[in-house]
Amino acid sequence: MAASALFILDLKGKPLISRSYKGDVGLGEIESFAGLLEQREDEGTLTPLLPHGHLHFLWIKHSNLYLVATTKKNGNASLVYAFLYKVVEVFCEYFKELEEESIRDNFVIVYELLDELMDFGFPQTTDSKILQEYITQEGNKLETGKSRVPTTVTNAVSWRSEGIRYKKNEVFIDVIESVNLLVSATGSVLLSEVVGTIKLKVFLSGMPELRLGLNDRVLFELTGRGRNKSVELEDVKFHQCVRLSRFDVDRTISFIPPDGDFELMSYRLSTQVKPLIWIESVIEKFSHSRVEIMVKAKGQFKKQSVANGVEIVVPVPSDADSPKFKTSVGSARYLPEKNVIVWSIKSFPGGKEHLLRAHLGLPSVEREEDEGRPPIAVRFEIPYFTVSGIQVRYMKIIEKSGYQALPWVRYITQSGDYQLRTS
Repeated sequence: MAASALFILDLKGKPLISRSYKGDVGLGEIESFAGLLEQREDEGTLTPLLPHGHLHFLWIKHSNLYLVATTKKNGNASLVYAFLYKVVEVFCEYFKELEEESIRDNFVIVYELLDELMDFGFPQTTDSKILQEYITQEGNKLETGKSRVPTTVTNAVSWRSEGIRYKKNEVFIDVIESVNLLVSATGSVLLSEVVGTIKLKVFLSGMPELRLGLNDRVLFELTGRGRNKSVELEDVKFHQCVRLSRFDVDRTISFIPPDGDFELMSYRLSTQVKPLIWIESVIEKFSHSRVEIMVKAKGQFKKQSVANGVEIVVPVPSDADSPKFKTSVGSARYLPEKNVIVWSIKSFPGGKEHLLRAHLGLPSVEREEDEGRPPIAVRFEIPYFTVSGIQVRYMKIIEKSGYQALPWVRYITQSGDYQLRTS
């Protein structure tokens, strides 16, 4: 049992949508939540789960809305929150933006979706692609796309329709890794982790079974292979199409894929990562006069790789003006509304060093308060490269008609929360 009711409220606690799946939760409970939320906010004791007598409110906030589920039993809280975020995802697929106005304009579709997403307190069809087969939207009206419920809702593979046909059968695999890094002013790495996702774009006919093999360390140990080129994945999360029992036995990622785009899996590695783009900075602030900034950037990745779309965001005092820049490569611009200099480098090869010098004026009257010095942030994308060394070893495509299909693999490393503090 996930929830006995689901409410959507505006930020003032006024209900926009209420759907009771058990028939025992109504307007009084919504008012209780609104009052409890306001009270806890005033006391500074607000939590994601709010108990009220025998009732528990589990809520999330999205844009200018509260999505609230209730339960009177000792339910699985993780399941409830996963369902709430899935509701947000489905609504965003239908309305592009989920906010108060989109709920008011489409309340008929919202109620129809809530009826399909959950039945008698149990999550049902939560795949937006399948829902769109029989709940179609035209303007603000609801149309029934088919006179009968698609077989995808009742069969074992609810995420894929039958009868899909393509002239050319292909699978595109994107391995995308985001590097989160925080470096202290002394050059010590304070935080280092890699968050990865494997995304697929599937154009395959029929009901194919796919088997994906990675250089997973646990698999290599099971098969007695060396560990030199293997990686140890943590916090692995799969799409619902993956057969988890098969993965637990022999680490094979076996699945019948949804049609089109989807995220097959995500993972994390907390191993120490060498900063891919290293930043050294010298900031000299002359009272009543000027501030001079020197920033040196070095690519600490393989020379054959190239970082694209590099942006180095350098914070400056809020009262600076009259900027002058000199760069060894790329261009720099001053954003006074954000108090930063953005140094843009279109192409940054590994092993190269580049330099930025900036000169900014300061007003004659010095600010009284001392400003904190935010870290330098770096944004980049490196194609054909992964930090972890993860590799797709094979992709087998099995379909009863026996057609030949082509798998394409692309690797991308990009910046996540990548910051370097300045002294």
